Amino acid sequence: MTKPVNLREIVLGILLEITEEEAYSHIVIRNVLEKYQYLDKRDRAFISRTAEGTLEHMIQLDYIIEQFSNVPVYNMKPLIRNLLRMSVYQLKYMDSVPDSAAVNEAVRLAQKKGFYNLKGFVNGVLRNTARRLSQVRYPDPAREPLHYLSVKYSFPIWMLNKWVTQFGYEVTERICRDSHMEKGTTVRCNLEKASVEEIILELEKQDIQVRQHPYLDYALIISHYNYIDAVSAFKKGWIQVQDISSMLVAEAAAPNWGDYCIDVCAAPGGKSLHISDKLMGSGYVEARDISERKVKRMQESIERTSAINIRAMVKDATVYDPESYQRADIVLADVPCSGLGVIGKKQDIKYKMSEKRQQDIIALQRKILDTVQNYVRPGGVLIYSTCTIGADENQYNIKWFLENYPFKLENLDPYLCPELHGKTTKGGYIQLLPGIHESDGFFIARLRRLFDE
Repeated sequence: MTKPVNLREIVLGILLEITEEEAYSHIVIRNVLEKYQYLDKRDRAFISRTAEGTLEHMIQLDYIIEQFSNVPVYNMKPLIRNLLRMSVYQLKYMDSVPDSAAVNEAVRLAQKKGFYNLKGFVNGVLRNTARRLSQVRYPDPAREPLHYLSVKYSFPIWMLNKWVTQFGYEVTERICRDSHMEKGTTVRCNLEKASVEEIILELEKQDIQVRQHPYLDYALIISHYNYIDAVSAFKKGWIQVQDISSMLVAEAAAPNWGDYCIDVCAAPGGKSLHISDKLMGSGYVEARDISERKVKRMQESIERTSAINIRAMVKDATVYDPESYQRADIVLADVPCSGLGVIGKKQDIKYKMSEKRQQDIIALQRKILDTVQNYVRPGGVLIYSTCTIGADENQYNIKWFLENYPFKLENLDPYLCPELHGKTTKGGYIQLLPGIHESDGFFIARLRRLFDE
């Protein structure tokens, strides 16, 4: 007989691992849902929604808690802090959960975890919150615009300040609002395996909702499925989970028949597989990454899709590989970044990133570029991309690169749908913004190596 599980205890464990041990939210939640596959769909949905929702609204939840607690949130024991956060999330955002259940279960869980002496504190804070939640006063947008955005959308002020300076207040609020929007999963159709029409029919057989993406005819947005590994089209290798912004990298690369391509920071492998598909069995793709675990997952995807012209391998992008010197027709440098363009999918990013960390990341990005530009043959193409927004890691890096290496930017318009043509695309790069474009936040630049004079 299976031992009954405490769903809130599972959520608490997820939050502690993410907030205290700095684990990545998408990995922790995925692993937990895999472990508890035997739970019914409703219980699994409670776990994912409560964990993801608490992370999504954490700054706001802390603001609310401090209205009713005489102890600042960051002076609390980590377990109590996260227990209050997830409980206030239930009180504010989960109408299906009775207030009494959210409060009483939190008190029981505090006691079960050895905090008997704090159960009265937990009870008091949550009962006060439940009674007076509608009376909480939030920052005034006219008097404290950044504080208002920070509390309403749970973004750190330093990040908002940068975005407002670069994009303006209105666009910044649209970016923040978009991170809270429900979205489907974007998938790429493997047209070597099946047509888009066949894939849509296969998905609809499993009652999965499907719509075509406006930017690419082989991209679909799917929803109302439980688990991607149980989707028959995925198991057959007909579809690959990949955001539209990532697909646009392969469009910008535009490989020709027989090209040799190196993806230097390839995991999780979607772009490499896309390039492989575009080569239609010709050429060769090296999907490199520093992590053996990630390379193993990429190899599993390669085998699932039966791709024949691609290989995953362990290689550090910061370490020069003399055997690759000027051999590649195309080098993809989708470098490690702050990830601020994908906060809607990985909410913990906005709390873990700092200005100091961002500067360290920029130094790493430039070290990678300095190394891998050597692999592009004269006349070959380098695609630089990040899943972030903001000039520091994008436009400023490209400016630095062009000042130091023999490359030029190339017009992106021939590779993008008309809806994406803009002021910068003719100049060779595009900054996609969540809330403005129907995609993640993403930066893509196309650079061609000059021939020696």
